[in-house]
Amino acid sequence: MTGAQPESDASRLARLPKAELHVHLEGCMTPALLAELAAKHGEKLDLQKVEERYRTRTFPEFLELFKWATSYLRSPEDYARLADATAARMIAENCHYAEVTLSIGVMLLRRQDVEANFAAILKALERPAHRSRLRIQWIFDAVRQFGPEKAMDVARLAARLKSSGVVAFGLGGDEESLPAADFRGAYDYAASEGLHRLVHAGEMGGPSAVRDAIEFLGAERIGHGIASIRDETLMALLIKRQIPLEICPQSNVCTGALAKLLGVARARIQDHPLPKFFARDVPVTLSTDDPAMFRTSLDETYSLAATKMGLSSAQLVTIAEAGFRHAFLPADEKLTLLTNFRTVAKSLGLL
Repeated sequence: MTGAQPESDASRLARLPKAELHVHLEGCMTPALLAELAAKHGEKLDLQKVEERYRTRTFPEFLELFKWATSYLRSPEDYARLADATAARMIAENCHYAEVTLSIGVMLLRRQDVEANFAAILKALERPAHRSRLRIQWIFDAVRQFGPEKAMDVARLAARLKSSGVVAFGLGGDEESLPAADFRGAYDYAASEGLHRLVHAGEMGGPSAVRDAIEFLGAERIGHGIASIRDETLMALLIKRQIPLEICPQSNVCTGALAKLLGVARARIQDHPLPKFFARDVPVTLSTDDPAMFRTSLDETYSLAATKMGLSSAQLVTIAEAGFRHAFLPADEKLTLLTNFRTVAKSLGLL
């Protein structure tokens, strides 16, 4: 009679509580759900063709996919359906806390009722099965290429809905379209209203984009920021101020951001700078960005960091803990989540 096999590191890491700080709700829409919503709105889509369209290789391709896919989010009920499915996925992956980004700039462009959409999302997440197992706060995101006036509209909505769980104001889209300094007014307003500040930077842009996000906009976390690896003084600044990079490896492969950074036609995830950031003590967290569109998951993200990037289980535990440490949470809530994280990590033999 043989004894039970020892649990693998991958299995133990999967059981570890996690926080996800960089994930777009709209990017969680699977091809199947997109086809379902399209059918609801009277359009029949071939699921295989939808799946093929999800296989992006460049950032412009991804932006077109995002624009097309989100065009089927046409009512509060559609957003509620997506929120329900997303929460279920996060819970299945042992995500205990998430800060989920909503593309409010896109909602406004389509003349949707943002407050009605958001109310429907919150109601969907009130289901006991969700509420008892997953804590979510929200980031209202402006689209850089839409300009500073539109960004200010998003910042005002974020401030108005703070009491409903909006914790931060962010800026996504094409970071090379307009300079960060153009958005200083919106960010100053967000700060005056007590909102945290985030910026997508150093994804397709260079190190200067990250520095500008910090110096002009007061960014407290950087979405992606992989270009920082090319600037030692910038990395020193990130370390000194403890500004984390929200690293999303599979996203960087699928958008061509990693290939651009490395100066190659096609990048491999093995060449991602995450291990170098960790070795340099640059604060990092791990996330999925748009998991359905990049055909990934939180579990796979951690697994690839171990199997393809060579990070040890101990290093990945440190990164997972950073997800809670860098969350925009009151001190008491953060302590509760961190205490639970450490208790489970010890029980799994990971600490």
